[in-house]
Amino acid sequence: MPSLSRRSLLAASAALAAGPAFAAIAPSGGPLDAIIVGAGAAGIAAARRLAAAGRRYVVIEATDHVGGRCITDTASFGVPFDRGARWIYLPDSNPLIKVAPRRGDIYPASLSQKIRIGRRYARAGELEDFLSAQVRATRAIDDAARKADLACAQAMPGDLGDWRATIEFVLGPYDRSKDLAQVSSSDFAKATERRSAAFCKPGFGALLAVLAQGLTIQLSTPAISIDSRRGVTVETASGAISATAAIVTVPTNVIASGAFKISPDRRDLFARLPLGSYDRIALELLGNPLGLESDDLVFEKSSNNHTAAILANVGGTPLCFIDVAGGFGRDLAAQGEAAMFDFAVEWLSGLYGTEIKRAVGRQQATRWNAAPYALGAWSAALPGAQSARRLLMDRIADDVWYAGEAAHETLWGTVGGAWESGERAADAVLRRLGGVRQAAPPAESEARPKSKSKSRAEHRAPRYEAEPRNYGTPRIMRDER
Repeated sequence: MPSLSRRSLLAASAALAAGPAFAAIAPSGGPLDAIIVGAGAAGIAAARRLAAAGRRYVVIEATDHVGGRCITDTASFGVPFDRGARWIYLPDSNPLIKVAPRRGDIYPASLSQKIRIGRRYARAGELEDFLSAQVRATRAIDDAARKADLACAQAMPGDLGDWRATIEFVLGPYDRSKDLAQVSSSDFAKATERRSAAFCKPGFGALLAVLAQGLTIQLSTPAISIDSRRGVTVETASGAISATAAIVTVPTNVIASGAFKISPDRRDLFARLPLGSYDRIALELLGNPLGLESDDLVFEKSSNNHTAAILANVGGTPLCFIDVAGGFGRDLAAQGEAAMFDFAVEWLSGLYGTEIKRAVGRQQATRWNAAPYALGAWSAALPGAQSARRLLMDRIADDVWYAGEAAHETLWGTVGGAWESGERAADAVLRRLGGVRQAAPPAESEARPKSKSKSRAEHRAPRYEAEPRNYGTPRIMRDER
């Protein structure tokens, strides 16, 4: 696994500190062609498309940073800490990798995971039982979706035995940020099979920050409302901004809550695609007390939903991510960071021994549900509401389009899906404006890889590892850049 070089870290830090590369105010010199609300992946992608077409635009962002729910923190631990999205799914077709300026910073994620059963790892026969049960659960949900868009929990087979709680966590909270009772079976079935992934050494958020450089972005400018009944006008705390068209990339929960108002009112549509809960507890574990390798992913064979996922030695660093999600994660995060730290340390101690407590250094935790401009993690359609994604891909008001991971039928919940959605919305705006003023890059098509020989359920099921042979320090290979 490539180590994080000092050069990569410094490059990432420079990218995140690139405030002067963004415009401080909206451009002057005539009316705007477009306003983009939000500087996450969708907003950045849309802005790059409009800039390449020679159109006048401005991106207004409520927070003091770009990236939205994909942000890299280099201050808390002295190494990149992705507070939100980290996994770069389907790297062979992911649009962000195609435009990444330094592809040497991208490295493949392992396809294997481990399962901890008490104080040991699952053996080969136990893993076979788990994988078989997971395939049956996946097929049952897919089969149910062909008949009706019901809750995934209703489709779960009754013969999963003592693996049920683990399967429900992996397929629900971990993969979709919600318990399966709140997830549409059609949404589950339509999701592209994410059979491969990669990581970015300086951080996924750092990559987005680099891709935003040179764009006209006005930070710390919360949008209050948008009205398109007499031209497009966006109200902010600093005043109104008008343009011919607009692209809104505000998270669905923020719009459904009424914190950002759209006229005519569309809250009912966004409420059908609410964000789930997914938070990260990051612990600095000195000396590799878990005995795991770089970026090892570990699940617990649990008996209830009070569980989590481990991503260990992140990027070859001492960082360990304890990810909590779904209803349990939401309730835990609501109790505050102290409760989250207590859970993470006690949970790890139960799996690896109480000596873990002596190895814990610095700690950080995200609380995305409490972040006012996010109010959650990523979207998962409610049972019966999967069709709302298609509605978001059309105009949501006169000369107003929506973009974001929620507006992608197959790559929802991913940064790549948000990026493709932003490009699609920008293309719609360009058609409304009458084309480009200079040559623009062609739009990337949606990534929809299909299986050639195996069933969908067989491809989705990850490969797991039995009891590891080496409990020593992580294997770190030399960075050859």
